[in-house]
Amino acid sequence: MGANATYNFQGKTILITGGAGEIGKATAHRFAKNGAGIVLLDINEVKLEEAAQELKDYGSSVHALCCDVTSPDAVAQAFSWAVRATGQIHYVFNNAGYQGAFAKTDDYPEADFQKVMDINVVGVFHVLKAAAQKLRDGGGGAIVNMASHAGVDGPPNMLAYAASKFAVIGMTQTAAKDLAPYGIRVNALSPSLIGPGLMWTRQTELQAGVGSQYFDTDPKAVEQQMINSVPMRRLGKLEEVANGVAFLMSDEASYITGFNLDITGGQ
Repeated sequence: MGANATYNFQGKTILITGGAGEIGKATAHRFAKNGAGIVLLDINEVKLEEAAQELKDYGSSVHALCCDVTSPDAVAQAFSWAVRATGQIHYVFNNAGYQGAFAKTDDYPEADFQKVMDINVVGVFHVLKAAAQKLRDGGGGAIVNMASHAGVDGPPNMLAYAASKFAVIGMTQTAAKDLAPYGIRVNALSPSLIGPGLMWTRQTELQAGVGSQYFDTDPKAVEQQMINSVPMRRLGKLEEVANGVAFLMSDEASYITGFNLDITGGQ
């Protein structure tokens, strides 16, 4: 499952939601490097086009479409478009998500809680359903849902995000059972602290701003507190997340379904 593992994705196509984000792009590069065709979906049209341009040098086919995963019609149309454009989708990385606000439970904003659920739970469901239908029609394949270590061990001040990722793990386990007869494997990936990058910086700054007993009010001190909670005492890398996705999609994981790969630096 390491960076040097070479999986054969020649002739295969992966669809990645949240394809313009840090993890989505890293995963697209990992698959393109191993010969896969790439379909990127994201709500940010400018960043989506930039991400697609970055992949051109690999020589793989690259398609990109702006899509809001909270809309079932938009998701269904995007998957139909992707199949028309590529011939067949073999893998789906259900990755689009929203980290949400950082606040104590008694102060958590209701509107933000709803937004997190709409993207991270309902949106994941829309993509999971559309993926299941297209993979079933294509004779099988693999889906990896983006969960989080927050869905295994809920962190303080992240009520909505933790709830949403617990839900993703539950959906993964049920979908794995439902879709196994069609030759579709469904697994989840649960990274812990990944960085550096936008999400890592945002997380440390917002945790510092909550004023809870768990973290300092200085973001730099929060960074060290969080890293010290990881047994390996370092951040995970985007490439390591992408490697996990590649493994779960590969033939080496052909008997694995309903599994949550918890990337937590040794926890």
